[in-house]
Amino acid sequence: MKDVEMKMLERAKALLESGEVARVIGWKKGDFCFDPAPASFETVEELDNFVYDYFCGANLSKYLIQMSKKEGKTAVFLKPCDTYSFNQLVKEHRIKRENVYVIAVECMAKLDIEKIKAKGISMVESVEVVGKEVKVTSAYGVETLYKPDVVLTKCATCTKTHQVKDEEIILHERPARDVDRFEEVAKLEAMTADERFAFWREQLSKCIRCNACRNVCPACSCVKCVFDNPASGIAAKANDDKFEEQLFHVIRAFHVAGRCTDCGECSRVCPQNIPLHLLNRKFIKDIDNLYGEYQAGETDEGKTPLTSYTEGDAEPNDVMNGEAK
Repeated sequence: MKDVEMKMLERAKALLESGEVARVIGWKKGDFCFDPAPASFETVEELDNFVYDYFCGANLSKYLIQMSKKEGKTAVFLKPCDTYSFNQLVKEHRIKRENVYVIAVECMAKLDIEKIKAKGISMVESVEVVGKEVKVTSAYGVETLYKPDVVLTKCATCTKTHQVKDEEIILHERPARDVDRFEEVAKLEAMTADERFAFWREQLSKCIRCNACRNVCPACSCVKCVFDNPASGIAAKANDDKFEEQLFHVIRAFHVAGRCTDCGECSRVCPQNIPLHLLNRKFIKDIDNLYGEYQAGETDEGKTPLTSYTEGDAEPNDVMNGEAK
């Protein structure tokens, strides 16, 4: 990963020095080795804090909603899954494509510090990845973990490839993966209605309404969110009651249905570790069953299953049964 980081840094410097772009969107170093953050770099000097490693899991596409409207061109480093969100935002006219220079970089599956900590490791000082081994150095020594056990949930079943790029920096050959992203959804579907209700009631009761899921979601790009409107009566920062705590996430899932690219950012940033991506994946699975296979963000144009009409569209009974005629 270090060689990729160096090439990204060299390219960012060249683009800024030449004036070809006014800014570069990437990641900056955090206080610890495991907490890099999205950042905008407008000078070569600012790039001293640039980083790209196994903890750079953040999807940078949403930051382009505002950045692409600024004067001058914006260069951005996008991982495979990020490009689907980028395409979807271009399709919805939220990003000015002509103002963005996309540099494709490989992901190689990002690590989840929470999963590492769950292994009983604390006070992490450094992390090194060698093949499928993750060597974690902490104040208590060095431990080796199996990488597939500690990658981000969104990376565990990802088979995405770059859908847009103006330039690429070291794209590795990715072997075909036999994974099923709907495996956990199927487990929920196999439950009784009461069991599913109990599952989601337990999970959503953890919500503290920090709005991190909404704020990070590329599909949540409304200029003003209804949940921030004091006149709506639902702009609570904390849950008012059991019904309200569920309503927020159900409404959000419906809002992004047909537009969610399954980037998994909602679950990645949730401080309560609520598996919010499962709500979206259930909708994705149902849309596939009802309207045919569809992946949001594969292209930056064309209609979507829920924004177009044909005489063969699913009827209410089909929706209830979860299958098309």
